[in-house]
Amino acid sequence: MPILAFMRDNARYLAAGGLLSFSSSYGQTFFIAIFAAHIMGAYDLTDGEWGVLYTLCTTASALVMFWAGALADHFRVRALAWIIMPGLALICLAMAANTSVLGLIAIVFLLRLLGQGFMNELAGVAMARWFVARRGLALSLSALGLAAGTATFPVVIASLFEFFSWRAVWVLSAVVLTLTFPVILWLLSAERIPGSHFEAVNSAGMHGRHWTRSEVLKSRLFWMLIPMLLGPPAWGTALFFQLVHIADVKGWPLAEYLALIPLLAGVSVVATMFSGQAIDRFGSASLTTVYLLPFALAFLTIGLAETLAMAAFGMALLGLAHGVQTTLPTAFWAEFFGTRHIGAIKAVSASVMVFGSAVGPGISGALIDLGLTFPQQMIGISVYFVAASILVAVAVRDALQHLPSTQVEMIGE
Repeated sequence: MPILAFMRDNARYLAAGGLLSFSSSYGQTFFIAIFAAHIMGAYDLTDGEWGVLYTLCTTASALVMFWAGALADHFRVRALAWIIMPGLALICLAMAANTSVLGLIAIVFLLRLLGQGFMNELAGVAMARWFVARRGLALSLSALGLAAGTATFPVVIASLFEFFSWRAVWVLSAVVLTLTFPVILWLLSAERIPGSHFEAVNSAGMHGRHWTRSEVLKSRLFWMLIPMLLGPPAWGTALFFQLVHIADVKGWPLAEYLALIPLLAGVSVVATMFSGQAIDRFGSASLTTVYLLPFALAFLTIGLAETLAMAAFGMALLGLAHGVQTTLPTAFWAEFFGTRHIGAIKAVSASVMVFGSAVGPGISGALIDLGLTFPQQMIGISVYFVAASILVAVAVRDALQHLPSTQVEMIGE
């Protein structure tokens, strides 16, 4: 089926996934980091203290997601959205009103849990379960929502700071979320039914069966992929978290450096679309073995960059890698472990990735306090990605022989 025809026939489901993905922005690091200087100033925090606080809150959210993510296997996305989206809007309002450090800890924890954790979980699980033969394309189209948020929010919020206080911007965020909520509910009112016969039969994983979460946790494949899961969120989050620091160290105007983020988002959109189609055509395994290498080159380039032009090239590479990242892991889990328990499995993966996004800012902030700038750290991060890529190639090569030989397309796609 041509892409345009696929989009037309499945517009409602794809729009639901895209809007859920977009709404996860309020709990993403790139969004929260825009307020970093204001938050540190309001609560009298150093870079290291703010990094540790962010790490602890994100780690706690990862632990909760490990167990709570399985709810997506038992409830429809629409039912969970009724709880998560209003909760996220209330937390945005709490950020605007709060004045205590203890309150800040609770707020950051809930932003990470409901925003980055649950909103992404709902979008990914919905696409993985609703689509089979075109799963990669569906995931890539859904991920455009987050790409849109990444491209627009930094620029829009930086502009809003000219007219509103940082607390007022959080109030505006709550208003936008509240207005988005009924649209998502309408899109999900015709939601496909999870756990259908076709999914159970046609979307099995290795050895032709559906793996449970406990079985996945005992598999050699999963543990060999841990560095792959940790790397992009850990160091990608650290890069966004240290945006102000990087611009300061490099001597670049912050506004000009932030202007590179839409470039990252634009390349990410293109990469997301192509990766989705590549997954559908070749399977997720082939991309999984190489997709960490652009991360390595991106960090090396930005770390060594002396000009904004060179940094722009690094951001483009990062956009390429990030575009594949938004689609690939969920498709990989569905292909290798099946879809019957995809909510619980993706929750495990999401917990690892959220934990990665927790340790990145903490480690980078602590090293900055010790005198090692983040651009200097990026050289070692590049080496990490190369080593993780080698480990992934070995793991996937061994697992490929256990995949079913064919996959049957879900009726209705």
